[in-house]
Amino acid sequence: MTDAILTLNAGSSSIKFALYALEDGHRVPLIHGKIEGIGRAPDFRAQDAAGLNLIEDGLETIDETADHAALTLRLLDWLHDHNGGVNVVASGHRVVHGGRFFDGPVLIDTEVLNRLDSLVPLAPLHQPNNLAAIRAIADRAPELPQIACFDTSFHRTQPRLAQLFGLPRAMSEDGLVRYGFHGLSYEFICKVLPDYLGGRADGRVIIAHLGNGASLCAVKSRRSIATTMGFTALHGLVMGRRCGTLDAGAVLHLLQEQGMSVDEVHHLLYRESGLLGVSGVSNSMQVLLESKDPNAREAIELFCYRAACELGSLVAALEGLDAIVFTAGIGENCERVRRTICSRFAWLGVALDPVANEENATVISRKDSKIDVLVVPTDEQAIIADATRVLIARPSEQDRVGQ
Repeated sequence: MTDAILTLNAGSSSIKFALYALEDGHRVPLIHGKIEGIGRAPDFRAQDAAGLNLIEDGLETIDETADHAALTLRLLDWLHDHNGGVNVVASGHRVVHGGRFFDGPVLIDTEVLNRLDSLVPLAPLHQPNNLAAIRAIADRAPELPQIACFDTSFHRTQPRLAQLFGLPRAMSEDGLVRYGFHGLSYEFICKVLPDYLGGRADGRVIIAHLGNGASLCAVKSRRSIATTMGFTALHGLVMGRRCGTLDAGAVLHLLQEQGMSVDEVHHLLYRESGLLGVSGVSNSMQVLLESKDPNAREAIELFCYRAACELGSLVAALEGLDAIVFTAGIGENCERVRRTICSRFAWLGVALDPVANEENATVISRKDSKIDVLVVPTDEQAIIADATRVLIARPSEQDRVGQ
């Protein structure tokens, strides 16, 4: 029987999962897939290691009202019924916010869960669902080790000035600082960078994680120096439904002059803004690219403009630039977005190869470009699996990180 690690990424409306062999070196999952459309019409997709579709064996009848906890249990049942000879020995989870409590992966217990519960207001779209999946597994299999891997941990290497807001010192000391997110994605890219850049991997690199949630990270020696997200995942770039950086005075105006409630402003900024709000069409970049609506075009232009402006600020934080790496759904697949962003950095020596960019090639910069520009697929699940392997191999109290 093959011992395996189950990795889960419970997002706002989806659960991504993968099953990895426990033995070191197995980076290709035995099975991977996702449940999408949670809260509307859940849809299950899965593939085996050879890429064969397993939909016909999926969760054929899913209650449309099923939440993340219920669907996590359904997934466990499906894995048990359709994977003879595989024994799940641990579960690793993406947890969006670790606050100041955790600077690395941690074995989950009641104390850890309580600390993570306290951070729900800082990541309201993701943290509750992350914890729902953890609790569902704990209820079903309390003896199964579960590991939390944090999107914030990667950014704990940032210098103090990169973390501070211009607020009273007591507030900063109380934890009101920039945390940054998408850390598991950035960690994976940094891990594989030497395969693509050789010795230049330890230089000054900006990674663009562009998807429905989007951010940039400046790394030097493959360690986070600065990033665009802040105290919450609302800050920084324009995203699918999130507004990105917004003048705090605009929030006060909505509350004081427009008479909106706190809950209404919360919903506006997290659910009705970004690409969806600006375009009035969709939060999907692909839909906007295919649309003839001028508002859709403007939403794309704003997305790229803000990304370029933030990228410029990270060049200042790095005091130079050696490479740009695009990753995640939009970053890996949208040549127009990459082209539009990079066109603003011709003065810095960035020169794209239009054919390579059109083909989503790995290296999309020209040979004479002063800055390397790459497209590298991310793999957060692999990072979670690696961390889980390490912690369950030495699960003693002293191996808890960051408490």
